[in-house]
Amino acid sequence: MVCSPAHIASQIRERGFRLTPQRMAILNALHESGDHLLPLEIFEKASASLPGITEPTIYRTLDFLVENGFVSVTHVRGRRLEYELTQHKHHHLVCSVCGLEEELSHEWLQPFRDQLEQITGFSLTEDQITFTGLCRHCK
Repeated sequence: MVCSPAHIASQIRERGFRLTPQRMAILNALHESGDHLLPLEIFEKASASLPGITEPTIYRTLDFLVENGFVSVTHVRGRRLEYELTQHKHHHLVCSVCGLEEELSHEWLQPFRDQLEQITGFSLTEDQITFTGLCRHCK
């Protein structure tokens, strides 16, 4: 399920937050890419639709969107932060040679997550796991 910027915009307003042009430009950039984006890529795309937006504004806005669950952040491709619209919980497999990225279903890791909570006593509120290795073509 792909969340549209309009749907997220209505959720932002419903939660009592302002829908700023900067927030909308970032949501549109992420939606149009349909993929993970680095902050610099988001800045470039958002700048095209909102000239004058600054890199610090990009980072502050991304922090807000992540904190409120509208955008997900993950460490992939050489441990760099990448962002995407929150659609469904998932994790990543990343090839350290060619950079291939594959999504890994959250449900596959749920038994591990449950066992981790039971053993440690932690109540996990967030998890984002990236496994790095060699894809079938590179190994």
